[in-house]
Amino acid sequence: MNLASEWITRGVSKLRTAEAVPAPVGEAKPAAKAAPARTSHERLKATLRRGAEALAPRVLRRLMEDLQAASAEQVSEVEGGRRAKDVMDWYATATPAERQDLWLLVCEQFGPDAERLQRARQHYDQADSELERGQAEIALRRALSSARTRLLQRFAVPAGGMRFLLDLRSELLALPKSDKRFAALDAELEHLFSTWFDVAFLELQRLSWDSPASLLEKLIQYEAVHDIRSWTDLKNRLDSDRRCYGFFHPRLPGEPLIFVEVALVDDISDSITPLLDESAATADISRASTAIFYSISNTQTGLRGVSFGDSLIKHVAQTLSAEFPRLRTFATLSPIPGFRSWLAKNGTPLLARMADKPRGELARALGIAPKLPLDAALLLEAAEKAAQLPQNSPVRRALLWCAAHYLGKESNNGRPLDPVARFHLGNGARVERLNWGGDPSAKGAKQSFGLMVNYLYDLKKIDKHRSLLAQGRMPVSRDIESLIKG
Repeated sequence: MNLASEWITRGVSKLRTAEAVPAPVGEAKPAAKAAPARTSHERLKATLRRGAEALAPRVLRRLMEDLQAASAEQVSEVEGGRRAKDVMDWYATATPAERQDLWLLVCEQFGPDAERLQRARQHYDQADSELERGQAEIALRRALSSARTRLLQRFAVPAGGMRFLLDLRSELLALPKSDKRFAALDAELEHLFSTWFDVAFLELQRLSWDSPASLLEKLIQYEAVHDIRSWTDLKNRLDSDRRCYGFFHPRLPGEPLIFVEVALVDDISDSITPLLDESAATADISRASTAIFYSISNTQTGLRGVSFGDSLIKHVAQTLSAEFPRLRTFATLSPIPGFRSWLAKNGTPLLARMADKPRGELARALGIAPKLPLDAALLLEAAEKAAQLPQNSPVRRALLWCAAHYLGKESNNGRPLDPVARFHLGNGARVERLNWGGDPSAKGAKQSFGLMVNYLYDLKKIDKHRSLLAQGRMPVSRDIESLIKG
């Protein structure tokens, strides 16, 4: 063996020995550095699939051609829709990873022309007159219009296309918030939906016991506030002293986008129990003075961020007023879903702000010295028996005080923390009244110790309440103000 051969043999032997030596106990082997994910541009030019990529480059190129054919400017809407349907058929059988490859193509390959957009923006920034600025705005809008917009519009053309797009966005919204790869596609869909689902294109329909069974089944399926336990329960909610209305879109027949359940009563309700009591006598609607919106359910996850709940409430109020001239009050009986979890995290510093007298009474009720700091954990433990607390209980008064603060003071960037409060106050209502034991169900106890709240819709003050909210002030009644002051 010559010297060169010996040197190579020794080198290979050393490498094998090094590989065979285990790492010392407690010392982890260095992890292999993962290759960065390739962009769709890189994958379309490639020959072989790499790593965890779902579609091979050859298949990705074919899918790209199909998307380009569907979005081509020179083909008609009908022809573009037909080609989009071919992609929809492929999508129906694709795996989640393969679908994400399609989303990646739509995001990265069909966006606005970057150079054209930059020129249009510069032109707008440099405009010296209103006339020039108006022309520059037109050019900027055209530059922002992209093949992606046209592609999504083509998907909406064939039968089932709107359902396809709504389901696609639902899938996008289910991804971890940290995954920003498809943000452009999500934003584009939300923008298109805000136009396609404008209230001007929606139809308000009353749902009754005589509605098609398929529609009634959807009410049971989508009810998000108070579960419908049976057909008897549903029939009670659709009785003569009740009303149920929904918004419908012509491209989604038989599919309510949002629906509201209403009880016609003679006063603002303070408990959900009588409203859901299947054995309760039917109320005399000729004497009804109050409409209670006790359940509002959105049915389409894909329409998140597209708001038409305020329009629904206004339309329903106008419809009810025309049918029942005696109606004067429009209010909700609503859950407070975020209260318990918020109190667990923020209760201790809030209790430290309590006035001396109620604080001392609460401390004695919790079995601690009046001067010791109040721990929210003790209040939460005592609140487990909320249903058994007498009216003058310091624990009960403390929970009401905390709930009033939560709904009337606590916000994030001027927006109420509680999601239901955010919805109703954003629509122009005000926090009217807290109701102890309003929802004695297990769900009510878990969310808010059984507390419920009335939001009042004063149709003459909706704009005023919205203005207050825009200033970062929650619109509340005098009763709620009194509770906050303690």
